[in-house]
Amino acid sequence: MFNLILFGPPGSGKGTQSERLVSKYGLVHLSTGNLLREEIVNRTPLGLEAKNFIDKGQLVPDEVVIGMIDSCLDHHKEAPGFLFDGFPRTTAQAEALDKLLALKKTEIGLVLALEVSEEELIKRLLNRGKTSGRTDDINESIIHQRFSVYKNETAHIAEHYKKLKRFQSIKGEGTVEEIFNLVCLAIEKRMKNHSS
Repeated sequence: MFNLILFGPPGSGKGTQSERLVSKYGLVHLSTGNLLREEIVNRTPLGLEAKNFIDKGQLVPDEVVIGMIDSCLDHHKEAPGFLFDGFPRTTAQAEALDKLLALKKTEIGLVLALEVSEEELIKRLLNRGKTSGRTDDINESIIHQRFSVYKNETAHIAEHYKKLKRFQSIKGEGTVEEIFNLVCLAIEKRMKNHSS
Protein backbone atom coordinates (compact mmCIF):
# COMPACT_ATOMS: atom_id res chain seq x y z
CA MET A 1 0.00 0.00 0.00
CA PHE A 2 1.33 3.42 -0.94
CA ASN A 3 -0.10 6.44 0.89
CA LEU A 4 0.45 9.98 -0.27
CA ILE A 5 -0.28 13.40 1.18
CA LEU A 6 -0.59 16.20 -1.36
CA PHE A 7 -0.21 19.76 -0.13
CA GLY A 8 -0.60 22.99 -1.97
CA PRO A 9 -1.93 26.45 -1.23
CA PRO A 10 -5.34 27.47 -2.63
CA GLY A 11 -4.99 27.74 -6.40
CA SER A 12 -1.90 25.52 -6.63
CA GLY A 13 -3.68 22.97 -8.81
CA LYS A 14 -3.94 20.38 -6.03
CA GLY A 15 -7.47 19.37 -7.06
CA THR A 16 -6.47 18.87 -10.69
CA GLN A 17 -3.37 16.88 -9.75
CA SER A 18 -5.31 14.79 -7.19
CA GLU A 19 -7.83 13.69 -9.83
CA ARG A 20 -5.05 12.64 -12.21
CA LEU A 21 -3.13 10.78 -9.47
CA VAL A 22 -6.22 8.87 -8.34
CA SER A 23 -6.88 7.90 -11.94
CA LYS A 24 -3.25 6.88 -12.72
CA TYR A 25 -2.38 4.98 -9.53
CA GLY A 26 -5.82 3.74 -8.46
CA LEU A 27 -5.51 5.51 -5.09
CA VAL A 28 -8.55 6.19 -2.94
CA HIS A 29 -8.95 9.97 -2.64
CA LEU A 30 -9.46 10.60 1.04
CA SER A 31 -10.73 14.15 1.49
CA THR A 32 -11.66 14.78 5.11
CA GLY A 33 -14.23 17.39 4.03
CA ASN A 34 -16.00 14.83 1.83
CA LEU A 35 -15.71 12.16 4.55
CA LEU A 36 -17.35 14.47 7.07
CA ARG A 37 -20.22 15.28 4.72
CA GLU A 38 -20.70 11.60 3.86
CA GLU A 39 -20.78 10.49 7.51
CA ILE A 40 -23.25 13.27 8.37
CA VAL A 41 -25.55 12.40 5.42
CA ASN A 42 -25.41 8.70 6.37
CA ARG A 43 -26.15 9.62 9.99
CA THR A 44 -23.38 7.39 11.34
CA PRO A 45 -22.48 7.74 15.05
CA LEU A 46 -19.30 9.64 14.05
CA GLY A 47 -21.29 11.76 11.59
CA LEU A 48 -23.85 12.71 14.25
CA GLU A 49 -21.04 13.55 16.67
CA ALA A 50 -19.33 15.72 14.02
CA LYS A 51 -22.62 17.45 13.15
CA ASN A 52 -23.07 18.33 16.80
CA PHE A 53 -19.75 20.24 16.78
CA ILE A 54 -20.37 21.83 13.37
CA ASP A 55 -23.85 23.01 14.40
CA LYS A 56 -22.26 24.83 17.35
CA GLY A 57 -19.70 26.44 15.02
CA GLN A 58 -16.87 24.39 16.51
CA LEU A 59 -14.10 22.45 14.79
CA VAL A 60 -14.59 18.70 14.65
CA PRO A 61 -12.09 17.18 17.13
CA ASP A 62 -9.14 15.22 15.74
CA GLU A 63 -10.27 11.94 17.31
CA VAL A 64 -13.59 12.13 15.43
CA VAL A 65 -11.82 12.84 12.12
CA ILE A 66 -9.28 10.04 12.80
CA GLY A 67 -12.23 7.74 13.54
CA MET A 68 -13.72 8.57 10.13
CA ILE A 69 -10.37 7.96 8.41
CA ASP A 70 -10.10 4.65 10.28
CA SER A 71 -13.48 3.47 8.99
CA CYS A 72 -12.61 4.67 5.46
CA LEU A 73 -9.35 2.66 5.54
CA ASP A 74 -11.29 -0.43 6.72
CA HIS A 75 -13.87 0.12 4.01
CA HIS A 76 -11.15 0.14 1.29
CA LYS A 77 -8.83 -2.65 2.49
CA GLU A 78 -8.06 -3.72 -1.10
CA ALA A 79 -6.96 -0.22 -2.21
CA PRO A 80 -3.40 0.11 -3.55
CA GLY A 81 -3.12 3.24 -1.40
CA PHE A 82 -4.69 6.50 -0.30
CA LEU A 83 -4.27 10.11 -1.32
CA PHE A 84 -4.85 12.31 1.73
CA ASP A 85 -6.29 15.73 0.95
CA GLY A 86 -6.89 18.45 3.54
CA PHE A 87 -5.45 16.32 6.32
CA PRO A 88 -3.32 16.44 8.40
CA ARG A 89 -3.35 20.17 9.14
CA THR A 90 -1.47 20.09 12.45
CA THR A 91 1.46 18.14 13.87
CA ALA A 92 -0.92 16.45 16.34
CA GLN A 93 -3.06 15.26 13.41
CA ALA A 94 0.06 14.04 11.54
CA GLU A 95 1.16 12.06 14.61
CA ALA A 96 -2.34 10.62 15.09
CA LEU A 97 -2.47 9.63 11.40
CA ASP A 98 0.99 8.01 11.63
CA LYS A 99 -0.18 5.97 14.65
CA LEU A 100 -3.38 4.90 12.93
CA LEU A 101 -1.52 3.84 9.78
CA ALA A 102 1.06 1.94 11.86
CA LEU A 103 -1.83 -0.04 13.41
CA LYS A 104 -2.90 -0.89 9.85
CA LYS A 105 0.71 -1.94 9.07
CA THR A 106 1.24 0.88 6.61
CA GLU A 107 2.56 4.46 6.61
CA ILE A 108 2.70 7.71 4.67
CA GLY A 109 5.06 6.96 1.79
CA LEU A 110 5.47 10.51 0.58
CA VAL A 111 4.34 14.05 1.30
CA LEU A 112 4.39 16.28 -1.78
CA ALA A 113 3.99 20.03 -1.58
CA LEU A 114 3.18 22.02 -4.71
CA GLU A 115 5.24 25.20 -4.49
CA VAL A 116 3.72 28.21 -6.23
CA SER A 117 4.72 31.86 -5.77
CA GLU A 118 2.18 34.12 -4.07
CA GLU A 119 1.97 36.37 -7.17
CA GLU A 120 1.14 33.37 -9.39
CA LEU A 121 -1.50 32.13 -6.91
CA ILE A 122 -3.17 35.53 -6.80
CA LYS A 123 -3.25 35.64 -10.59
CA ARG A 124 -4.70 32.09 -10.80
CA LEU A 125 -7.33 32.62 -8.10
CA LEU A 126 -8.51 35.99 -9.44
CA ASN A 127 -8.79 34.30 -12.83
CA ARG A 128 -10.66 31.33 -11.32
CA GLY A 129 -12.89 33.77 -9.45
CA LYS A 130 -14.28 35.08 -12.75
CA THR A 131 -15.96 31.71 -13.36
CA SER A 132 -15.97 29.78 -10.04
CA GLY A 133 -18.56 31.93 -8.29
CA ARG A 134 -16.44 31.58 -5.13
CA THR A 135 -16.30 34.90 -3.27
CA ASP A 136 -12.98 33.94 -1.65
CA ASP A 137 -11.42 33.83 -5.15
CA ILE A 138 -12.20 37.44 -6.09
CA ASN A 139 -10.87 39.36 -3.11
CA GLU A 140 -7.11 39.84 -3.14
CA SER A 141 -6.80 40.45 0.61
CA ILE A 142 -8.73 37.23 1.35
CA ILE A 143 -6.40 35.38 -1.05
CA HIS A 144 -3.35 36.78 0.84
CA GLN A 145 -4.95 35.66 4.11
CA ARG A 146 -5.62 32.12 2.79
CA PHE A 147 -2.01 31.88 1.60
CA SER A 148 -0.56 32.87 4.98
CA VAL A 149 -2.91 30.47 6.83
CA TYR A 150 -1.73 27.70 4.50
CA LYS A 151 1.95 28.56 5.09
CA ASN A 152 1.51 28.64 8.88
CA GLU A 153 -0.47 25.39 8.97
CA THR A 154 1.74 23.35 6.69
CA ALA A 155 5.14 24.56 7.89
CA HIS A 156 4.89 22.36 11.01
CA ILE A 157 3.67 19.32 9.08
CA ALA A 158 6.45 19.76 6.53
CA GLU A 159 8.95 19.70 9.42
CA HIS A 160 7.34 16.56 10.86
CA TYR A 161 7.66 14.65 7.58
CA LYS A 162 11.09 16.12 6.74
CA LYS A 163 12.39 14.48 9.94
CA LEU A 164 11.00 11.18 8.64
CA LYS A 165 12.61 11.88 5.21
CA ARG A 166 9.25 11.67 3.45
CA PHE A 167 8.74 15.28 2.39
CA GLN A 168 9.40 16.71 -1.07
CA SER A 169 8.60 20.02 -2.72
CA ILE A 170 7.50 20.08 -6.35
CA LYS A 171 7.51 23.17 -8.55
CA GLY A 172 3.79 23.86 -9.03
CA GLU A 173 4.24 26.31 -11.91
CA GLY A 174 4.10 25.31 -15.56
CA THR A 175 1.52 23.37 -17.55
CA VAL A 176 -0.76 20.85 -15.81
CA GLU A 177 1.09 18.13 -17.74
CA GLU A 178 4.58 19.34 -16.70
CA ILE A 179 3.60 19.49 -13.04
CA PHE A 180 1.91 16.07 -13.25
CA ASN A 181 5.09 14.56 -14.75
CA LEU A 182 7.19 15.98 -11.88
CA VAL A 183 4.71 14.63 -9.31
CA CYS A 184 4.70 11.17 -10.96
CA LEU A 185 8.51 11.07 -11.10
CA ALA A 186 8.69 11.79 -7.36
CA ILE A 187 6.03 9.16 -6.58
CA GLU A 188 7.59 6.46 -8.75
CA LYS A 189 11.06 7.07 -7.32
CA ARG A 190 9.64 6.73 -3.80
CA MET A 191 7.55 3.66 -4.71
CA LYS A 192 10.68 1.95 -6.06
CA ASN A 193 12.61 2.68 -2.84
CA HIS A 194 9.51 1.79 -0.80
CA SER A 195 9.21 -1.70 -2.28
CA SER A 196 12.91 -2.53 -2.23
